[in-house]
Amino acid sequence: MESNSLQPITTNPGVRVYPMGNPARIQVFTVDDHPLLREGIAAVIASQRDMILVGQAATGSQAIRQYQELQPDVTLMNLRLPDMSGIDAMMAIREEFPYACILILSAFEGDVEIRRALDAGARGFLLKTMPPDDLVEGIRQVHAGRKLISSEIAFQLAEHMGRQPLTDREVEVLRLVAGGNRNQKIAEKLFITEATVKVHVRHIMKKLRASDRTHAVAIGIRRGIIQL
Repeated sequence: MESNSLQPITTNPGVRVYPMGNPARIQVFTVDDHPLLREGIAAVIASQRDMILVGQAATGSQAIRQYQELQPDVTLMNLRLPDMSGIDAMMAIREEFPYACILILSAFEGDVEIRRALDAGARGFLLKTMPPDDLVEGIRQVHAGRKLISSEIAFQLAEHMGRQPLTDREVEVLRLVAGGNRNQKIAEKLFITEATVKVHVRHIMKKLRASDRTHAVAIGIRRGIIQL
């Protein structure tokens, strides 16, 4: 049976499991909370003779559970999921299956999140804006054991290479600044002095090369340091 005639054998909310089909095909598992995107990827995979979509998941917990059952060749993982980050889901999968081949497919390109994903064991990082032909070729490449980063992602990494990262405490302060908290309120929340908060804010602005607090928050969100 051709892949474009596949029918799911089980159906759960946000999850569909497909017949495994020809074992010679690259078995692809996709994790994304947007149904239209999942259906788009399914259509792309169905058009390839050397690939078969074996499952879909909409949340991180579903992804972990379904991966244990399917153990696919390549997993396409979104960064933003309703219950956890795609990176956390990937780490949970790789803790049990250290050789899991997971390719991040995301609309976000912040260099901090990219580095986190690659450090956590992602085989590659691609943007959802890429052409379908590039996606299927990327699947083939990571399945063959190569690592893959799109040119846009490589540029993001190179742009910030060598810059001093924020400490965990500075990230915490920046997140509270983004929440509209003033220095006194941040000090109360973190059980530190207001003077210490001011020092942290000064270091944050210097490291991010920000002109003011609002600019620092904008940079933090764009680079994936914090999420709102």
